[in-house]
Amino acid sequence: MRYTLTRRYTKEKLSTIVRKNIKKYRLMRNYTLQELADLTGLTHGYVRDLECLSIDKTPLLETIGKFANALEIDIRQLFDEIN
Repeated sequence: MRYTLTRRYTKEKLSTIVRKNIKKYRLMRNYTLQELADLTGLTHGYVRDLECLSIDKTPLLETIGKFANALEIDIRQLFDEIN
């Protein structure tokens, strides 16, 4: 028996979810953009652009892992949908 999977998550949708969660957890930790950039080893501009949803950015899984480590959360939390 074959199962057909309906694509619920596109690359763009997952990217938006992750980017919103990065901002959510950064604000929960009271980190500035620069503090989060320093903790991840990324630039301030990259973190700023990533949080700005009008700019098309899709972080690599390795980069998402850096954010999870810096924010001291399980990487799966960055994929949780925000209502």
